[in-house]
Amino acid sequence: MLSDPILHDDEQARLWLAALATRGTRHAVDVDGCDVVWYQFGQGEPLVLLHGGHGSWTHWARNIDALSARFSLWVPDLPGYGESGLPHHGDWDSLVDATIRSIDVLLGADTPFNLAGFSFGGLVSANIAARRPGVRRLALLGPGGHGGPRRPRGKLLNWKKMLEPEDVKQALRHNLWVHMLCADDAIDPLAERIHTVACDYTRFRSRTISQMGGLQEVIDQYPGETLFIWGENEVTCTPEYLIEQLVQPHSNRQARIVPGGGHWIQYEEADTINRLLLDWF
Repeated sequence: MLSDPILHDDEQARLWLAALATRGTRHAVDVDGCDVVWYQFGQGEPLVLLHGGHGSWTHWARNIDALSARFSLWVPDLPGYGESGLPHHGDWDSLVDATIRSIDVLLGADTPFNLAGFSFGGLVSANIAARRPGVRRLALLGPGGHGGPRRPRGKLLNWKKMLEPEDVKQALRHNLWVHMLCADDAIDPLAERIHTVACDYTRFRSRTISQMGGLQEVIDQYPGETLFIWGENEVTCTPEYLIEQLVQPHSNRQARIVPGGGHWIQYEEADTINRLLLDWF
């Protein structure tokens, strides 16, 4: 087992992530010419984890050890992200469809599993739970698609327009602070490495989808137990508002607000999230 990392530079972060990847089993599932790449860790009941927009499976880097000690953990690069190809038609429905079909290939079409999704991956997870029977329990961490008020910390910078490598690095670091992480010391070399590589390999545009709504309608189609998790300093929504709208009217839904955390809550408050997910699933 890799210890929780204390890394001092980008090279150490690169090596740590490479070691994490080698401990998993890599699978590539062809769905209509689109390879969907998954990493599998541990043994036990299946638990699928879906990353956010401008992300990859490494959004869950600080959660894999704890969760794979109890579950068979399945963590993909969603279609259009990381090592995976673009979905067949390049649109939202084909992304969800390719993800479901790759799950059915790897786990079996009738195999039940637990499911957690972060940010854009939360919206993907809600759609999977609505469309694919057999999702035992669902956890949504800062899910997109809620259509409610946001509370931005600042403006994101277009790092692709930067000409100098140092300017690119500073822009991506700024975006981590504005959108993903709350505490300055949470923006460490590992967070920067994960974010930079994931942004470089993002080809699917999720922002419009995440901001246009649809979560409430689709989650109403899932009859199972759902846990919503937000950081206290979440910028993509107002958690208290969404608890009133999405959680309180429904006996099969619960919510937690994690003190001190921002949007990328499973990274910034990894120990707390690991406990919450282990208890929930």
